Amino acid sequence: MDDSDLVARLAQHGTVGVAPREELVWLAAHGELYHTTRGELLTQTDWLWDRLAMVLSGHIAIYVDRGLGPRKVMEWSAGDVTGLLPYSRMTKAKPPGGDPVVVEPGDLLLVSRDNFPEMIRECPTVTTALVHMMIDRVRRFTSNDLQDEKMISLGKLSAGLAHELNNPASAASRSARLLAEGLANLEDASRALGTARLTEAQHDIVHRSRNACVSTATAGLSPIERADREEAIESWLEAHGAAPDAASALVDTALTFEDFNALAATLDGDMLNTTLQWLAADCSTRSLAGEVERSVTRIHDLVAAIKRFTYMDRTSAPEPVDLSISLNDTVALLQHKARRKSVRVSVNLEPELPRVRAIGSDLNQIWTNLIDNAIDAVGEAGEVAITAAPRPGFVIVRIVDNGPGIPPNLGEQIFDPFVTTKPVGQGTGLGLDIARRLVRRNDGDIEFGSRPGRTEFRITLPVAGDVTAAQR
Repeated sequence: MDDSDLVARLAQHGTVGVAPREELVWLAAHGELYHTTRGELLTQTDWLWDRLAMVLSGHIAIYVDRGLGPRKVMEWSAGDVTGLLPYSRMTKAKPPGGDPVVVEPGDLLLVSRDNFPEMIRECPTVTTALVHMMIDRVRRFTSNDLQDEKMISLGKLSAGLAHELNNPASAASRSARLLAEGLANLEDASRALGTARLTEAQHDIVHRSRNACVSTATAGLSPIERADREEAIESWLEAHGAAPDAASALVDTALTFEDFNALAATLDGDMLNTTLQWLAADCSTRSLAGEVERSVTRIHDLVAAIKRFTYMDRTSAPEPVDLSISLNDTVALLQHKARRKSVRVSVNLEPELPRVRAIGSDLNQIWTNLIDNAIDAVGEAGEVAITAAPRPGFVIVRIVDNGPGIPPNLGEQIFDPFVTTKPVGQGTGLGLDIARRLVRRNDGDIEFGSRPGRTEFRITLPVAGDVTAAQR
């Protein structure tokens, strides 16, 4: 193809075609025609890292895999430009973060990096168009990275939420089923107690004993101590001619052996056994009803936490945010992971902590990335401590773990895209990069310090309504 034909094709190009003819002539004279083949992986070509590529025909797509499978994030066809752009910092050491593949074969016009200084001088219209394109490309890749990281975080939280919801849901279902049986037993025991014709004094002591069902006696007992208590109650019941099967229902009540002896002093024989059976049925029913209530409350709290976490039905605009709610919700949704590793996660916030002005969903993404990383970093039975304290015009949040620390050679590179200390396949290398972007988008700052046994990330955020912070 001679230069005149190439200039004619460039004139039809959607990006550079608006440039004066002399600029198109320069591109044709200094460019190299390259024909792509279907299925060609362009990351394996030498030119991708040091040449501008104007797509004259064909179709190229770039796919990114952040752990959710390959996903097309960008594509180029006739009239588009790809490859290295003027003023871009892309190098072979800092790839674009994807796999460009030729979908349909076609022609590219390549301009070498060595010709960029002259092109910038001789082709100002083309250069301006390419700079605008580079800004759009960075914005689009940034948006895709953030979306990918949010989806990965959502996947982690969804898995944990399913586990967290399953436990109380199963407990509520089991307790509700047993409650139906317990109510039938209570009805029978109440009928038997009604026929016992207790005196007023006997009624008083029975109802005082019944009040012991409201509180539990075994909350602070070890499994062995609880088993010993149940065995002791069984022995007392057998010694007083009562059915020992009531012990399992009475063991978790606040009834003491003084209470049992007071009942035995007032009631005897069948009357004592009937009363104890009624107490066991009543206490068991109350316990099951309490378990249903606690389980449903736990489900309600988790659903409320995830709703607040995702900022459902809320606009993505800065507003006063309560850090206590934001941090505690994130910890609640990551507790399943911490428990799996026996990691202790503590949240200690100073009282009267002022609200910060930020996009709430951004903060939750920041906390998720940093706390999740901290839990990953520590070993079994490790510790992650989260604190927050006010400073004039700001609030400083600290997330500290007692893991092995960040290798000194990484330094500030830890915030660069695709840099990770996790094993291959366990991290995208985008978490800290996105956390820093989101912190800066909310007029904040993020720093870290690390040594073996202590890694600390410090996030500084402006207090809501602070004029100085808003004008920075």
